[in-house]
Amino acid sequence: MQESKFSLPYYTEERWQNWVGKAKESNFKLDEEGKDDTGAGSVFVNMEDDVVLSCLKVIAKFDKELMSHEEALGNIIDIREIVLNKIEPINEDIDIMLESTQLSLMGVFASCECYLDKAFEKTKSLDKLVKSAVSAEKDNNMGEALAQVAQIGANIIAGGKIKDKAMEGVPDGFVAEWLDGIDSISAALVGDKSYRDDEPDTGK
Repeated sequence: MQESKFSLPYYTEERWQNWVGKAKESNFKLDEEGKDDTGAGSVFVNMEDDVVLSCLKVIAKFDKELMSHEEALGNIIDIREIVLNKIEPINEDIDIMLESTQLSLMGVFASCECYLDKAFEKTKSLDKLVKSAVSAEKDNNMGEALAQVAQIGANIIAGGKIKDKAMEGVPDGFVAEWLDGIDSISAALVGDKSYRDDEPDTGK
C-alpha cells in the first residue's frame, strides 16, 4: 500500500472480509427466475454502498485539497486491490451476487480514477456516453467500454446528472454491471453528505 499522511486507511481487508462473511451468513438464494428468493439481497447493496462511500471520502479530501492527487489515487488503488481480489467460493447464488458486486465496483473505481486524473470532459449528454459504452461492448472492445463508463461516473462525481431513461434498454452484460456502480455513486451523492467530513476509519 502507498504511504499517506492520513494514519488510517480508507478501507481495510478486514472490513471487506466482514462483508463477505455477512453475505455468507445471509443464506441468500435465487429463485428459478433469477430473483432474490430470501429477501437477503440487501447485504450486497449495503456492501457496495459501503465501498462507494469510502471512495467518496477520498474524493472529498482531494477536492478540499487536503490530499494530493498521488495520495488520493493511491487510496483508490488500495481499495480496488482489496475489493477486486478473488473471493473463495461460497455457493453458486452468493458467488453470482458477489461477482456482480465486484463488477459494479469496477465501474466505481474507473470513475474515481478518471475524476482524479481529470481525464474527462464535462458534458450534459451522458446518454451519448452510455450508447458509446454499449456499442463498444457489442464490438467486444471492453477497454473502450469501461473508459466510456468511467467518463460517465467522473461527470456524476463532478455534479452531473444522468436521466433514468438513459439507463433503460442497456442489455445485460459488463456495461450494465458497471453502470450499476455509477447508479450507486449517484445515490450516495444525493444522500447523507456527512462522509465529506469523515476521517478514514477501520469500521467493521
